[in-house]
Amino acid sequence: MIRTADRLHTVEEYYFSRKLREVRQLMAEGKPIINMGIGSPDLSPSDAVIASLQESVGEAGAHQYQSYQGLPELRETISRFYMDKFGVNADPASEILPLMGSKEGIMHISMAFLNEGDEVLIPNPGYPTYSAVTKLVGAKPRQYSLSEEEGWFPDLNHLEQDDLEKVKLMWVSYPHMPTGATATPEQLSALVAFAQRNDILLVNDNPYSFVLSKNPISLLSIPGAGSVALELNSLSKTFNMAGWRVGMVLGNAHYLKAILKVKSNMDSGMFYGIQKGAIAALKSGTEWFEKLDEIYQKRRALMFEVADLLGCHYDKKAVGMFVWCKLPTNAPDAESFIDDLLYQKDVFIAPGTIFGSNGQGYIRLSLCVKEEKIKEAIARLKN
Repeated sequence: MIRTADRLHTVEEYYFSRKLREVRQLMAEGKPIINMGIGSPDLSPSDAVIASLQESVGEAGAHQYQSYQGLPELRETISRFYMDKFGVNADPASEILPLMGSKEGIMHISMAFLNEGDEVLIPNPGYPTYSAVTKLVGAKPRQYSLSEEEGWFPDLNHLEQDDLEKVKLMWVSYPHMPTGATATPEQLSALVAFAQRNDILLVNDNPYSFVLSKNPISLLSIPGAGSVALELNSLSKTFNMAGWRVGMVLGNAHYLKAILKVKSNMDSGMFYGIQKGAIAALKSGTEWFEKLDEIYQKRRALMFEVADLLGCHYDKKAVGMFVWCKLPTNAPDAESFIDDLLYQKDVFIAPGTIFGSNGQGYIRLSLCVKEEKIKEAIARLKN
């Protein structure tokens, strides 16, 4: 057998890739599993988005290679969206780059800016892909601690007491995944100042701003952010387009030019019809966001009932499409807790430990579950 690359020894298969195989096997055996673990929207895009895709496939050139930078109309629409929603003025010609999902952007940014041995500040708890990609490109993850007591925001003064000379990049995500915590403009300003003082590229992963959030904010709206910051965003959660793989990165033209060097060697452009659908989504009116929030509010109220039945503590003011729950003090470790639920109640939820060691003692419930299924889970937990 041909030997695999050494870099594969630095990472493991993504937790949900492994665990969902186990869940699917149980379902194949006839188990009525209710999956509350993964954040894949079960709702559909708007009719306008579907119609735009359908109409576009007959247009001239729709099935040819597309621009690496995406359609000018898509970049212009992203620019207007960011101005309307965040008050951020981004030049569509040089400061916006559409992506095939923001997960792609994590890899592209890492490849564009990290050399072997560079260090990367990664939130704990946080999205596991930040650490995995850092290792794959030969850089070194350096976790910074987030805690409930500190509102899931880093202690920047404590961070600066350590040697940061090798730190090249810092990942943040506000609204925060998995906890749903938000950051104030003052906190984001402190992050920008921290990055400026220490010559660190600051990247905010921002796909949850419009799910149960009344005050969306972009890191790029902070004065001075343009010199040190990038922002990733996605249509997956806001517009129920996870499978479409549409994201974007915004920021300084110099930084985006570097990312484009990587991206242009990794793909041959996004399918025309998907871009047209994305344009229609980004033009959605306020009624779309209100309808989405109405659905998620009802689901979240039911998930609070689930959390109560499990004896968990949670923050009712958190945003996004998850409920981050602290387990009761007498509960077993998070992974044992969720396995007990899976095998005794046929309910699958995510253990907090997959997001880092600071996720120990926590679980995450997804709102991507229909109301009747949540009610069924509640009934099972009562028995």
